[in-house]
Amino acid sequence: MGTFNYTSNDVEYNQVSQVYYTATGDISEGDIGSDHNVGTDGLTIGIPKITTGNLGCTIFFRNSGAAGNNKVVISPDDSNKIVGAVTLAGSVVVAGGVLGKDWENTKATSIQGDWCALRAVSLTEWYIIGCQGIWASEG
Repeated sequence: MGTFNYTSNDVEYNQVSQVYYTATGDISEGDIGSDHNVGTDGLTIGIPKITTGNLGCTIFFRNSGAAGNNKVVISPDDSNKIVGAVTLAGSVVVAGGVLGKDWENTKATSIQGDWCALRAVSLTEWYIIGCQGIWASEG
């Protein structure tokens, strides 16, 4: 399985497939390499359980909603966790690293275009490989 889903095979013009959410839902195996755009407040997007078939894959999330009005929640399978850290204004925010706990782009501080990229690096761990915006682990 490739890391990104391209809509063009032209090396000069690689377009990554775009998926748009208007309701809570789960990412299908076929959409793992796409960009996932969340433009509606309060949605929870479930990410697939890591298997040998999707190990090494990257999932990219973008907050495409209005600034200060759009909370994005990324929810791993109960047997997986999100680990890593994000540096924000000189301080470090560390993902909880707890099985089944969500990673959230906070509503009040959200900006249209905030994003987060996760990569499946083991059969239980999605690692944060890049992020912009203010994100927090589920309590």
